[in-house]
Amino acid sequence: MSRPTDGPNSYRGRYAQPVPTSNLTTEDDDFPEFEAFDESADAEATPRGHPPDGGSLSVVSVDMCQQVNKPNHFTTAYDIQNLVVRRGLEFVMRISFNRPFAQGDDFQVEFLIGSNPSPSKGTQVVVTFGTRHGGPWSGRILETSGETLMLGITPTADAVVGKFRTYVAVMVGGGLQRTKRDPSTDLYLLFNAWCPEDAVFVPNEGERREYVLNDTGVIYQGSVGAVSHRNWMYGQFERGILDACIHILDASRMPIYNRGNIIKLVRKGSAMLNSQDDNGVLVGNWSEDFSMGTPPTSWTGSVKILLQFVNTGVPICFAQCWVFAGVFNTFLRCLGIPARVITNFSSAHDNTGNLKTDLIFKPDGTPDKRHTRDSIWNYHCWNEVFMARPDLPPGLAGWQVVDATPQETSDGHFRCGPASVSAIKEGLLCHPFDCGFVFAEVNSDVVFLKRDRYGTLTPFRVDKTHIGQAIYTKAVGSPAPMDITYTYKYPEGSGDDSRTMARAEEYGCERDHSELPQTQMSVVISTEQCHLGQDVNLAVDFQNQGESPQSVQAHLSGSVVFYTGITASQFKDQSFSVTVTPYQSEPRQQSPESPV
Repeated sequence: MSRPTDGPNSYRGRYAQPVPTSNLTTEDDDFPEFEAFDESADAEATPRGHPPDGGSLSVVSVDMCQQVNKPNHFTTAYDIQNLVVRRGLEFVMRISFNRPFAQGDDFQVEFLIGSNPSPSKGTQVVVTFGTRHGGPWSGRILETSGETLMLGITPTADAVVGKFRTYVAVMVGGGLQRTKRDPSTDLYLLFNAWCPEDAVFVPNEGERREYVLNDTGVIYQGSVGAVSHRNWMYGQFERGILDACIHILDASRMPIYNRGNIIKLVRKGSAMLNSQDDNGVLVGNWSEDFSMGTPPTSWTGSVKILLQFVNTGVPICFAQCWVFAGVFNTFLRCLGIPARVITNFSSAHDNTGNLKTDLIFKPDGTPDKRHTRDSIWNYHCWNEVFMARPDLPPGLAGWQVVDATPQETSDGHFRCGPASVSAIKEGLLCHPFDCGFVFAEVNSDVVFLKRDRYGTLTPFRVDKTHIGQAIYTKAVGSPAPMDITYTYKYPEGSGDDSRTMARAEEYGCERDHSELPQTQMSVVISTEQCHLGQDVNLAVDFQNQGESPQSVQAHLSGSVVFYTGITASQFKDQSFSVTVTPYQSEPRQQSPESPV
């Protein structure tokens, strides 16, 4: 096998030249202003005969008609000087020539994105307006008025998304005469939730306005019994944010020609919103020390974070799950992708990959933190995007989970999704991407295991209802929460739920079917609502359903924990004995200072 000879322009690798990954770099020398026709090309490409009276045709001005296009494309809110349009929908341009357009004249409009643009990659698009064949985008002459033509151009519904450079080329003599590079004619092309042929099409207008155009939102926090909320300013239309989102894709080195593929783009975005692998946007911090940055609770929106990342090139400190979700939502909506922030209350983090939540305890009943790898978060926030899934069987399109919080790796990077919500509900965990991990977050069993001195684990309790107690998102057109738990799981104990769990086991979900030890004792713990700075009073009620007295060795532990389930400090740790008579209960009142 022969090797290419080394030279100043040689490029080694599986490609003949570097893969274009930069969209925002200004290209001042895309093509020569005059390009002679290739003599070996089709002879029909060369104009024949004499030019019409008035001499050769040349372009005087190009008007991108922003006042007409932006309202039609729902992009008026973008604070940017250039035209912003959505793919799959016609936009208009006004071209003024040096003389009236005649029947023998020929011209084309060219759109280029990234370096080394290529027609085969969709990064160089030629639009023609006659019988001559052009590229995949369609063009038509809408109106002729003297020296001015009004053109209609329709990008394909799967076109590359990003910033395009615009040229007009006129056929003169033996070649193409192009306009000079003019940044004012650059246009941004976005995904289009209004276009039925686009992969992100949303059929409902109210949902389109909420999930694409709404630049503010509400993120829910707390616990299922005490839900709180945080207002968030997405700010996807603010000055500099669209360029910031494209910059993130450039920083990820995602090939330009893949940026029309919604699946690849959101998967790349999920990885780039955290700093774990690629020096992405946000640094996660779940400790108590935020001295080297901004505490996650201090952020109220995405704009400052994104602009600071672009201006410094350094990941921003610090974030927790709701910050990752809020900024990711801005990124998605800014590019035209329908997206919303989700909160899952009592969210499992399956660290071991067995799709169940294992909590390990010592023989005396105290938590075995050393050997417990899984955890349960009070709540966890992620995002959903609405899109087609042509890579999956029918019925699995629609809302897809994507998560930028760095929890576990997926194909070697800290990212998650897109995972079909419908697939998760049905237990179809074999489909890409990361359905099993999300399934465990919302529907795994919590298995309580006792570890003896030899390391043997024995299950003594299984809770099938604790995980995924409620899943909320902001309602359309309202700040109120909308319960979407039913989209992720069937009612516990129903026939559909049993079929889902059986199917999930076929795809790797490990459920514990051990016979649990029989017990005639139960414990009910209740507490009043507690307030910051006040004592916590709780009641522990031991109930004996048996015919004989029962003596119990109990251990009571009270801790302050982060919402991720990690202990911050312990304020109660006592063991005691209780004897309960048959068919009776034995209540014990407790406070932080009270002895047992």
